[in-house]
Amino acid sequence: MGKKYNPYDEMLQVLDRAAEMLNLEEDDYIQLKYPERELKVAIPLRMDDGSIKVFEGYRVQHSGVRGPYKGGMRYHQNVDLDEVKALAAWMSFKCAVVNVPYGGGKGGVTVDPTKLSKGELERLTRKYATLLYPVIGPQVDIPAPDVNTNAEVMGWFMDAYSTLEGHLSPGVVTGKPIEIGGSLGRGEATGRGIMFVTREISKKLNFSLKGAKVAVQGAGNVGGTAAKLLFREGCQVVALSDVSGAIYNEEGLDIEEIIEFLQAERGRLLKDYNTPGLSRISNEELLTLDVDILIPAALENQLTADISKNVRAKVVVEGANGPTTFEGDKVLEDKGVIVVPDILANCGGVIVSYFEWVQNLQSFSWDEERVNNQLEDLIVKGFNDVWNTAQEADTTLRMGAYMVAIGRIVTATKMRGLA
Repeated sequence: MGKKYNPYDEMLQVLDRAAEMLNLEEDDYIQLKYPERELKVAIPLRMDDGSIKVFEGYRVQHSGVRGPYKGGMRYHQNVDLDEVKALAAWMSFKCAVVNVPYGGGKGGVTVDPTKLSKGELERLTRKYATLLYPVIGPQVDIPAPDVNTNAEVMGWFMDAYSTLEGHLSPGVVTGKPIEIGGSLGRGEATGRGIMFVTREISKKLNFSLKGAKVAVQGAGNVGGTAAKLLFREGCQVVALSDVSGAIYNEEGLDIEEIIEFLQAERGRLLKDYNTPGLSRISNEELLTLDVDILIPAALENQLTADISKNVRAKVVVEGANGPTTFEGDKVLEDKGVIVVPDILANCGGVIVSYFEWVQNLQSFSWDEERVNNQLEDLIVKGFNDVWNTAQEADTTLRMGAYMVAIGRIVTATKMRGLA
C-alpha cells in the first residue's frame, strides 16, 4: 500500500525546495512550516426531523505577517485538518505572489452539503460563524466562498457575525451577494484570472489561443467560467467534467450552451447533457487527452506521478488548489510540460476579494469594468514577476512563484523584527 496523500507534507516539500533556491537559512522561513493558529470546532445542528447531529469544522490561520488572514471555507465530506492547513499555507503564498496585503487562512466543515436541506445548511453556517467569531473579523481574518459554498452562504455567515457585533459588518467576508456589499466581477474572478494567465503563457510560448485545444476538469464556478472565457477567446474546448463524469467532442464543445444548460436548473450535471457527437470519458482519460492546454479545476491530488506519466498536454494551468502532487510535478517537469502553478493561476478570486474588502471598508462601489481591468493589471504583473524569476533561476514556474512569494513573506517578517 502506498503512502497516504497528505497535502500539507506536499506543501512543505515545495517550500523547502524553493527556500533552498533562494539560499535561505531555515531560520529565515521556519515559521512558514507551522500555522500560527489551528482551531477545531464541534458544530451541533438540529436537523429538520428534530434530531441533532454534530459536524467537525476547522479554521487555520497560516501567516498574518503581511496582513489579515484571507481564505475560503469549504463544505465537503473529505475535509480534514491536514487539507485545511495546506490550503491556508497556499493562500499565504497566493496573496504574496500577486502582492495583495493579506496573509493566508482557510476553513472547512466535514459535511456532504448535498445531504442537507437549505434550512439545515443555513443553520450550520450560522453556528459555524458563531464558533469562529473570536478569531475572525474585517481586520483579522476574512473568509470567502470555496468548494460547495457560495454568495448565499457568505450572506448568512456575514449576518451571523454582524448580529454578534451589533452592527452591519460586510467586510468580514468576501464573495457576498452584490445587494449586501459584494463586488461586481467577483463571481467570475477566479475563472477570468485563469483565462488571463493562459493568455499570458501562450504569448510567452508563442502559440495562439485561437484554435488551441483545451480540456477542463471541473465545470463549476472556476472551471466552467474558465472554459467559457477561453471559448470566447477562440479556444477549442474539447472536454469538460464535473462530479457526474466527463464529456468529450474532438471537434469542440459548445461551452456557452453547456454552461447555460447547467445553470438553468439547480442540481443539473453534465450527465444530464447530451448532443450529437458527444462521448463520455473517464476522469483519467480527460487528464491524459492529447490537447494543448489542460486545466485541472476540481480538487487537489489529481495529477499524481502515475497520471502525469500519461499527460499529453503541452501546458497545464492549475485552476484548483494543489491538483498536482510533488511527485507528479517532477514527472511533468522531466517531460517538459509547462505548469502554471495554482498559487498564480487561480489567484483571481483573492484579488477581487481584496477589491471587495477595500470597497466595503470605503463604503464605495466600483463598476465591473474597473474591477476586471484592475484584476488583469495585478494578475499580469504577478505572472511577469513569476516568469522573470523562473527564467533568472533557470527553474519551473512553480519554483518561480514560490520564490517570489516566500521572498516577500520573509522580507516582511524581517522588517517587522519577527526573525
